Amino acid sequence: MISWYLVALLGALTAIGPISTDIYLPSFPTLAAEFAASPAAVQRTLAASFIGMALGQAVYGPVSDRFGRRLPLAVGMAIFTLASLGCALAPGILSLTGLRLVQALGGCAGVVVARAMVRDLAEGAAMVRLMARLMLVFALAPILGPSIGGWLLGAMGWRAVFWLLAIYGVAMVLAVWLLPESLPPERRQRGGAASVLRTYGRLLRDRRFMAYALGGTLAMGGMFAYIAGSPFVFMHLHGVSPQGYGLYFGLNALGIMAVAQWVERLAARVPPARILAWGQGASVLAALALVLVAATGWGGFLALVGTLWCYIASLGGIMPVSTAMAMSAQGKVAGSASAVIGVLQFGIGAGAGMLVSLLGDGSALPMALAMAVCGVAGLGLRLFLAR
Repeated sequence: MISWYLVALLGALTAIGPISTDIYLPSFPTLAAEFAASPAAVQRTLAASFIGMALGQAVYGPVSDRFGRRLPLAVGMAIFTLASLGCALAPGILSLTGLRLVQALGGCAGVVVARAMVRDLAEGAAMVRLMARLMLVFALAPILGPSIGGWLLGAMGWRAVFWLLAIYGVAMVLAVWLLPESLPPERRQRGGAASVLRTYGRLLRDRRFMAYALGGTLAMGGMFAYIAGSPFVFMHLHGVSPQGYGLYFGLNALGIMAVAQWVERLAARVPPARILAWGQGASVLAALALVLVAATGWGGFLALVGTLWCYIASLGGIMPVSTAMAMSAQGKVAGSASAVIGVLQFGIGAGAGMLVSLLGDGSALPMALAMAVCGVAGLGLRLFLAR
């Protein structure tokens, strides 16, 4: 039985990605005004973070298979902390963009290694339940992040957001030494760079692994499109305050938590493939309804919020199940498998965010279209590859 303390700690490490993203979203208009930057330039700070998260995981995954889980975690958390300090002192939008890239290159260690540790510690239905528990902690970041970010913005300015992230990084560095090493020396990989490349090649050719990896990460790409587009849609288009935006953002995260808790209870008696099919079906229907609302204005702001909530909530079922099913047969290379999932997740996220920026037309439609593309593609590829 895995303790709730360990689940909370792994969840806090996994949440570094979303919390370092979500907490500064309310600051977007302020950053644009202070640095005399366009909304697209501010959105590129977000895209830089997504790219850093994608690239860094490709390194940390195999390194953690070779040297164990704790050392890469400690190094990554130290980089995250130093880059957060740099963001707090950034003199312009270009330097902030570069530092956000470095911050993500460090913070992604928490995401990829925590996921690998779950595979080290559990299998089968137990792994699905553990992934679902991590989603409960993971979802706290979107609930608390924008609300805290909005409060800090109003009370102390946007730089206080990154000072707080630096403190979070210090806490995670200290927490690493409380984690047990889940990969003993006799189970570690011994090969060099060529072995790592062969492992990645095998994973990318594994239809079953890629079916569930892409099925989950493409659905998650819709959330990245929402993260990139929602500050404009909520605060500029509909006049929501930064504090109110944080509340709406948190409401969506509550949906993730509710569905993840439901999945944890179902995992022992319902096949994971069926749970995943339910989740992906719900995400596609919600995304198509969102496109209709954004294109026609039908239902107004309430319908927009409702369809967004349904899509984001469905991720509470899609992500833990698809991740567990993808990694179930990859126990010997859990770090590398986790890295592939992470690279896909944030690579697709960066693409979805850039798509929202490129299609920007002053409406909610670009965000809705990007979310629909991600949801439909995730379901279609999973069905095609898992035949």
